[in-house]
Amino acid sequence: MASLKEVRNRIASVNSTMQITKAMKMVSAAKLRRAQDKITQLRPYSQKLNELIAQVSENTEVGANSPYTQVREVNNVLIVLVTSDRGLCGAFNSNIIKATAAYISENYAAQAEKGNVTLFPLGKKGYEAFQRRNARLNAEYSDIFNRLSFETAKNAAEGIMEDFANGVYDEVVLIYNEFKNVATQIVRAERMLPLINEEKEAATSNVDYIFEPSEEEILLDLIPKAIKLQLFKAVLDSNAAEHGARMTAMDKATDNGGELLKSLKIEYNRSRQAAITTEILEIVGGAEALKQ
Repeated sequence: MASLKEVRNRIASVNSTMQITKAMKMVSAAKLRRAQDKITQLRPYSQKLNELIAQVSENTEVGANSPYTQVREVNNVLIVLVTSDRGLCGAFNSNIIKATAAYISENYAAQAEKGNVTLFPLGKKGYEAFQRRNARLNAEYSDIFNRLSFETAKNAAEGIMEDFANGVYDEVVLIYNEFKNVATQIVRAERMLPLINEEKEAATSNVDYIFEPSEEEILLDLIPKAIKLQLFKAVLDSNAAEHGARMTAMDKATDNGGELLKSLKIEYNRSRQAAITTEILEIVGGAEALKQ
């Protein structure tokens, strides 16, 4: 049985840790509200823009001739994975890291064997995980959450789009956590480039548009904008999902700390009772010895 001093030290340590987890939960809750507002405001715009591009591109050759819609034989692949900069958020980061490794082995095993798969981590945890695995990395925007804005995401997307247009990469895949609610994050793997219309029903809609300026000019402007917006939306989704995951993890940690504190207090009381009993027995034994 542990000594009273050891148990008291453990109780103090658990109390201190619980104060930290409670504070982290409150901070994440405050950040989550702001992050959730941003992603819920962006989603309808992003969805409508994708629908518009799908409908318009069916009726013009510009969509097929865009450098960002060219389907080529896949020799070189870029995987954009979005993680967080910090831990203490449950399985948030490990889910993305595992999903990325599984996606590569399932879809790009031949390219990976030749060393033709490059990882583009957004977030330090993804960078650190694959750096330990000696993966091929482009870490230019691994600190994106230190300067999170549409301008930063746009610059990152423009670099990726330029490499794709120049044939450096034949396919670009985006893997991130989609925010559903505080307790649920869904791992998504989406093709970022080439931009392919996979929603045929939306594309064949009979919506009649009036174009000003021309249909071609509008589409040439919308396609790059949609790609940049897709990346920004993934970053905002991941940001909101991170705060939700951390809030849930810290809440569970606080609950577990409470349970541990109860068991430590019981252990402390038992140790104290044992010490008191031992002292009483020693006094009684000493008194009996004196009588004799």
